[in-house]
Amino acid sequence: SNMVWAFAKAGVHADKLYEAVAKEAVQRQLRGFNPQDLSNMVWAFAKAGVNANKLFEVVANEAVQRQLRRFTPQGLSNMVWAFATADVHAEKLYGRVANEAVERKLRGFNPQGLSNMVWA
Repeated sequence: SNMVWAFAKAGVHADKLYEAVAKEAVQRQLRGFNPQDLSNMVWAFAKAGVNANKLFEVVANEAVQRQLRRFTPQGLSNMVWAFATADVHAEKLYGRVANEAVERKLRGFNPQGLSNMVWA
């Protein structure tokens, strides 16, 4: 996830790399990926404009099944921003993230993170 994040951050187009990472992550069923890995990976795909619907589906399911309290506020807001930017509809994920943010009383969310979540 760090590699695709770096490529996306730098604006470098590497379609074969993105395809390989998406395929590998889906095949592994995200085993070994921590919450930051998940949010960074979908952020990178969305930022790069790379279509990876199966990856987003697997990440959404995994994030919903995991305890979202393990995600940082930035991780949560980046993840929903990525799904919205990639035009991937994951209503259950959005609902769970919204509930988690409310349960935290929005503590730890900076203004950018809050606006990202509301925009998503």
